[in-house]
Amino acid sequence: MQFGVFSIGDITPDPTTGRVPTEHERITSMVAIAKKAEEVGLDVFAVGQHHNPPFVAPANPPILMAHLAAQTRRILLSTATTLITTTDPVRIAEDYAYAQHLAEGRIDLTLGRGNTGPVYPWFGKDIRAGVPLAVENYALLHRLWRESEVDWSGRFRTPLQGFTSTPRPLDGIPPFVWHGSIRSPEIAEQAAYYGDGFFHNNIFWNKEHTGRMIDLYRSRYEHHGHGPAEQAIVGLGGQVFMRRSSQDAIREFRPYFDRAPVYGGGPSLEDFSAQTPLTVGTPEQVIERTLSFREYAGDYQRQLFLIDHAGLPLKTVLEQIDLLGEEVVPVLRREVAARAPEGTPEPPTHAVLTRRRREGRDPVPGGGSASAA
Repeated sequence: MQFGVFSIGDITPDPTTGRVPTEHERITSMVAIAKKAEEVGLDVFAVGQHHNPPFVAPANPPILMAHLAAQTRRILLSTATTLITTTDPVRIAEDYAYAQHLAEGRIDLTLGRGNTGPVYPWFGKDIRAGVPLAVENYALLHRLWRESEVDWSGRFRTPLQGFTSTPRPLDGIPPFVWHGSIRSPEIAEQAAYYGDGFFHNNIFWNKEHTGRMIDLYRSRYEHHGHGPAEQAIVGLGGQVFMRRSSQDAIREFRPYFDRAPVYGGGPSLEDFSAQTPLTVGTPEQVIERTLSFREYAGDYQRQLFLIDHAGLPLKTVLEQIDLLGEEVVPVLRREVAARAPEGTPEPPTHAVLTRRRREGRDPVPGGGSASAA
């Protein structure tokens, strides 16, 4: 399993000091977080895509990803969301392929519709067409990365005739795509149809809902002939805050939880923690809780933790990453390896995808693999 952290790049006042970081501080903090994640041995750093305050997560994530590629050597760089609905698929194809070359293949992306309704009219789109936009735009993106000349006519953009997206993907292997959704069965179906990954960023959802979405994706993955349901590629979100004692963790995190825009005014910290993956406690409690996700998600391939939100200062965030790298993830790796059945699929990397291509196992949309087609 891959373990990593993701950032949504929110600018939130620190409720204990009242201090608000500048945009520059928040942007550079994401660089520091990614570098620290690599330093302690995590596998993935992911960043969201936003176009409005209070977020500074990049409007064009490949810019940050290309910068991080020059600052790191091993960690896989991903997106927590790439807005497939309001970003032109030609732009996505070119930008992420370019970043993939600069990162020597250490790039993948999670496609999503986002959670900010006004972004649609900002880019000339209609939010009521959110799902059809996601379906059509990805159909084009999928072809742009796999065909050297594309003829295209659709509902939402101008036609293409003999169009070649450049640069071509590194080694002819497109970046791996996760389809991210928390509530839309159409997106789970889309991921299954193409044989891609499904990422359920379940930070606000209970395990019953998350389990139903993953089960739907797995069953449709098998229906489309890509292999048994257990071979489907699944990722999960989650958020943690740790200290040596659970009492210290709760006491320190409570003011951030109570006043953060995404949490404040809703359930109590205790109720929210019981209903969602939020785990505030010791490293041992985080390990135990994370291992329990397998009860409803099965053997999955990627676990990302949100740790730099709600106004937490950078120093505290880096301490959290140290705890993940030194005490949590090494134990999780051992336990997951010991519990995973034989044949559990590997997490996707450029090397894994290259081997899959060489063996003729690339999935064919809606019908098995290349070797079977």
